[in-house]
Amino acid sequence: MKRFLTAHAMAGDWAHAAKDCCDNLGALPTPEDGYSLVGFLYVTDGLAADMGSILTYVRQKTGIQHWCGTIGIGIISNNWECHDELGITMMVAEFPDGGFHVFSGVVSDYQELPAESRAWIDKTTPGFGVVHGDPTNEYVGAAIQSLALGLGGTFGGGFLVGGLSASRGENYQVADRITGGGVSGIAFGPGVEVATGLSQGCNPLGPSHLVTDAVDNVVMALDGEPAIDVLKEDVGELLARDLQRIAGYVHVAFPVEGSDTGDYMVRNLVALDLERGWLAIGGNVTPGDRVIFVRRDPVNARADMDRMLLAVKSRIPGQPKGGLYFSCVARGPQMFGTQGEEARMINGILGDVPLVGFFGNGEISNARLYGYTGVLTLFF
Repeated sequence: MKRFLTAHAMAGDWAHAAKDCCDNLGALPTPEDGYSLVGFLYVTDGLAADMGSILTYVRQKTGIQHWCGTIGIGIISNNWECHDELGITMMVAEFPDGGFHVFSGVVSDYQELPAESRAWIDKTTPGFGVVHGDPTNEYVGAAIQSLALGLGGTFGGGFLVGGLSASRGENYQVADRITGGGVSGIAFGPGVEVATGLSQGCNPLGPSHLVTDAVDNVVMALDGEPAIDVLKEDVGELLARDLQRIAGYVHVAFPVEGSDTGDYMVRNLVALDLERGWLAIGGNVTPGDRVIFVRRDPVNARADMDRMLLAVKSRIPGQPKGGLYFSCVARGPQMFGTQGEEARMINGILGDVPLVGFFGNGEISNARLYGYTGVLTLFF
């Protein structure tokens, strides 16, 4: 890939926001021989009902045919964020012809892809993709895993990044057309080089524990002891006196098996049964699983974000050409106190990298579905 351009705009309606965004993008480069322009498009959920009109307008205005994106509670562009306003951001990038493929239609399984998409994947073995999923689809996690296996071909699973739409209206996605209900996105061939990073934003409170008794999403026992007793030991005496104080602060996390970076998938603590010593979490759990209790607060989130950014920067050869950032709706101003903090942190460490993204209902890294995280992808 060659050049990356970004633009963003806010306005009182979709038409003015789309026009201003396209105007701010400026004159587009004429692609070199063998290259085509691809657009990434993210809008805030106040414009959800107008997503089709926005796509039609930006396609006609720019002449770019290939687009992918979705809707977020917030959006990000370079050193700027937009939350609870009518906003649009887009990034235009130049990629080799035949080195990318936009797809949609995966509700639960890779085989649901159109024959044209599967033929391109079989020929190219892309290995990497940017995807957007529908949070109302109960099979979305399985769809992402199946798609990753399909993208990797005989060489193993593909590496997927992205996020789930977040909207108080429709959860539309863009994949050369308006779609939704499943997983869509863009796959890239081996010639497109990227570096990715994951910021968990949490800090473990103690060791991992073996789930010894559980039904559905209710954990009865950890390490053979009542689950509540183990929770109290890990959070410490002060918080254990009044467990109501841990709401929104302490969560349950599932360690990622085989991860060499200590990754874990965070789930909410949704209920505590103090009489029985049970706890309920935002996801199913079975005996034999391992869990850890983690603390989530602005100090840890900021420190982990800096760690991730520095780690990614150390792995890339020079200044990246462009990037995508997918964050959780529970981060942004809710976590950092003021609007634009994540954008400023990225800019402060990586510099003026053309970058867009959104705040979603779940984040995807290495084809796993996370929560409360920030996922960064840099093209170089």
